[in-house]
Amino acid sequence: MTRLLAAMLLACIMTLPSSADDSGLIVAAGVDKKVSKKLTVGAELEFRSRNNWRTADRLALSLDAQYKLLSWLKAGAGYELLVDNNPEKISYHTDGDLNNWRPSYWGTRHRLNVTLTGTYTYKKRFSVSLRERYQFTCRPTHTTCRYDFDNAFWEDTDVNSRCKHVLRSRLKLEYDPRNCPVDPWASVEFFNTLKLEKTRVQVGADYKIKKKHTLTLYYRYQAVNGDEDETETDMHMVGLGYNFKF
Repeated sequence: MTRLLAAMLLACIMTLPSSADDSGLIVAAGVDKKVSKKLTVGAELEFRSRNNWRTADRLALSLDAQYKLLSWLKAGAGYELLVDNNPEKISYHTDGDLNNWRPSYWGTRHRLNVTLTGTYTYKKRFSVSLRERYQFTCRPTHTTCRYDFDNAFWEDTDVNSRCKHVLRSRLKLEYDPRNCPVDPWASVEFFNTLKLEKTRVQVGADYKIKKKHTLTLYYRYQAVNGDEDETETDMHMVGLGYNFKF
């Protein structure tokens, strides 16, 4: 099984593209509280960057709860407040002359999700989980400004509200080696609406500092297949997370 896990991790890395449109960093800190034997609640704060790590991309605050329905099945629900740094947008006339320029701006989105996760564990060391998550995101109408090159003045413009439904399917493989605080893992996740919009492949490891403290380091490759509501592109990302359980 150890050789199988190593082979799968290596296969994931070798199949990743060597180039992407952008790269960024993800830093997150979370806390989990076990309310009862079956119920756990948590919160997380996350920061993302883009433009080869140089530009702040997103701040996110998430709240969630998970309930163990069976020994192998969990149900969950959560809310996220997303504060996005939307990139600038330039439009042109048909003859190629500049039309409008909208600078980058910060805007908010609200996201709700419900989740079912099934996990199979082999000899208490290897586990395979399948997570199905329904995600609903709503972007309120936002007023910002843009520059009109034809008339040489600034004007207010509205970014219209929009709501979106996404089904996220994630398959994850984890290994808990004996007498070792480092647990490697790998996952692949698909974002679906009426078509496949985005794929994420991740390879990483959790380091248990103590029973209640865990550090996570991972690499993510994200392939975007045409997401009309997002400004994300194909990206290489490095993630660093911290979690405290009590």
